[in-house]
This record gives sequence, structure tokens and C-alpha cells, in this order.
Amino acid sequence: MKQGIHPEYRQVVFMDTTTGYKFISGSTKTSSETVEWEDGNEYPLIRVEISSDSHPFYTGRQKFAQADGRIDRFNKKYGLADEE
Repeated sequence: MKQGIHPEYRQVVFMDTTTGYKFISGSTKTSSETVEWEDGNEYPLIRVEISSDSHPFYTGRQKFAQADGRIDRFNKKYGLADEE
């Protein structure tokens, strides 16, 4: 790698602003805010609006209404009766 052209890669804490969930990960993102992590060290804090803790897909709150419509169209197209 060429020296001096790459951003600094370091550990940062990401915080979901919706739920307050925090996790640590490597990133080149910078921040003027810092937070003390569980290991006693201070890390830059990056605030994010959504994470796996608040995303509807990962929390099970997402609805799959479109898939139901596809199944109904398939059954109608091929003359299959609803088996309920």
C-alpha cells in the first residue's frame, strides 16, 4: 500500500439513535464525539438512524403483503383453488 493516501482505519462505536443500541466496529469514519466503551477505552461515536436493532426486517415487524398478492395471482392465472 502507498503510504499517506489512505484514511485511518480504527475502532469506532456506532449508536442507533432510535433505540440507543451501541456496537463497536472498524471504520474510517471520523467524529468529534467520543464515548467510553465497556473495555474502559474511549472511541469515536457515530450516530446512525437505523441498525439491526431497529430495522423492521430484523425485528420481525415487516409485513410481506406483496408476496401474498403474487401467490394469489399465480393461483388465479393457473386456475388453482385456494386451499384454506
